[in-house]
Amino acid sequence: MTVTYVIPGAEVTGLERFWQLIGEAVNGPDGYFGRNLDAFADCLSGGYGTPDDRDFVIEWRDHELSRRALGHQETARQLRLRLARVPEVNRSLVQGQLDEAEAGRGPTVFDWLTGIIDERAPGVLRLL
Repeated sequence: MTVTYVIPGAEVTGLERFWQLIGEAVNGPDGYFGRNLDAFADCLSGGYGTPDDRDFVIEWRDHELSRRALGHQETARQLRLRLARVPEVNRSLVQGQLDEAEAGRGPTVFDWLTGIIDERAPGVLRLL
């Protein structure tokens, strides 16, 4: 039986809120399902609340509202946070990504999340 996890896209106001909503969808109130991109990718690989047989769907309702909330402005905000803690060797890469986001170009946080879902759990994402 396929389990469906629902992300209420109208409630996604930023990346931190996304982490709360996906955690609650999969593991109930105050549930955890990643709090950063790497942890999220690991959680999608199974064993953190998703069925072991990987028979699940993530239904992202009102995803266009989330796409806007997780757009270039939020991406720039996240990249500024990343820039503050990234090793010196990677600073120019992150700065370049930040410059692109601030100019309204390049992948967004929404793209990062949907890309991870497609990579780690192909076929489970339903954008509604």
